[in-house]
Amino acid sequence: MNSRGVAADILAGWLETGEFPSRRLEKVRQDRAFITEMVQGAVRWKALLDWVLTRTVRREPSPVHKAFLWTGLYQILLMDDVEAYAAVNETVEAAKAVLSRKDADFINAVLRGAVREKETIRTLLKEQPLPIRLSHPVELIGRWLRQFGQARMVRICQWNNERPGVVIRVNRLKTSLAALAGRWAGAGIQASPHPAAPEECLTLSRGVSVSGLPGYAEGEFLVIDPSVLRSVALLDPRAGERILDGCAAPGGKTFLIAERLAGRGTLTAMDASADRLDRLRDNLKRLGCDGVEVIHGDMTKAPPSLAPFDRILLDVPCTNTGVIRRRPDARWRFSERDMRKNIGQQKAMLNGAVPLLKPGGTLVYSTCSLEPEEDEQLVAEWVREHPGFSLKAEEKIVPGETGTDGAYVARIERAPR
Repeated sequence: MNSRGVAADILAGWLETGEFPSRRLEKVRQDRAFITEMVQGAVRWKALLDWVLTRTVRREPSPVHKAFLWTGLYQILLMDDVEAYAAVNETVEAAKAVLSRKDADFINAVLRGAVREKETIRTLLKEQPLPIRLSHPVELIGRWLRQFGQARMVRICQWNNERPGVVIRVNRLKTSLAALAGRWAGAGIQASPHPAAPEECLTLSRGVSVSGLPGYAEGEFLVIDPSVLRSVALLDPRAGERILDGCAAPGGKTFLIAERLAGRGTLTAMDASADRLDRLRDNLKRLGCDGVEVIHGDMTKAPPSLAPFDRILLDVPCTNTGVIRRRPDARWRFSERDMRKNIGQQKAMLNGAVPLLKPGGTLVYSTCSLEPEEDEQLVAEWVREHPGFSLKAEEKIVPGETGTDGAYVARIERAPR
């Protein structure tokens, strides 16, 4: 199966089962950057591609047919560095391997028609409503319009539709940003300081193989968006303290805490997903954080025997609406019903932290959501319901406005006895 066939197979799996495309993409070895671009791009521009299909296809295609059509249309309409004849021919050849000759001819006819009408399609697209033009669900556009206003809502959607670059954070336990940048420059790798965290993070060009970069195996850096740094900054871990990272996998925030402690404190990393703990352990080992205690546990029912902690970080599960640029399928998974389930879990995790936190301790709650119900509204309500806890600081990071993903962070403090 050629690279177009691999992309179509992953897209068909997503359409049929809802399986996160990122999980399948992690297993791709050959042509990974190109396949990732086709898959993530087609998911990102789903509404636009479906609108194109409604102009040429009478009936809703099956998931497999649609996957091949999306793969070809995305190349033709949105990948200017791919020749149209290659997009059509290679996609049709891939379709022939899994579809009948008649079905492959159908794919061929639709894609060749799109090549002929490319400029007409682009002109007509400018007249379409925002959900099609910006390829976002009506529900999210409406929510963000009410929350942020028209101009900011459009900028958020435009940011979400950009191809994300690779951002790394230097591991100060092993090297410095200047030393790492110099090492890469010597190897011909271009990197520039990230404007949101120029002393900590570097931005690389898209398509870079992270695991092949100098310093990766030695644990000199990790891939992380600068928005993540804010939760650990508000947590403010200090030497000699006992810290709990209650939703730790895959380990980015755990590392940032461990780096600050530098072995002069106790850090416990817990996660409810047992299958993610191996990845957490591997990441911490590569980064040189061998002293972290890693345990399997659920913050909604964490045993009081773990207590007491001076500081607890809760990076809770959420709707991910602040990180849609990196997880384009999250926009199509959003629903208020699922959000309400998240809210119940988020509150339960906050409640679970209460018996684990010392009097006078600090609790940091963070999400990668833009939705007030998961963020500022939830925290305000929880604090009102829990005497002895007070909100000391909160931040809402809107995607793109700082060149980062979106996030919400709140610092809650418990009164001393």
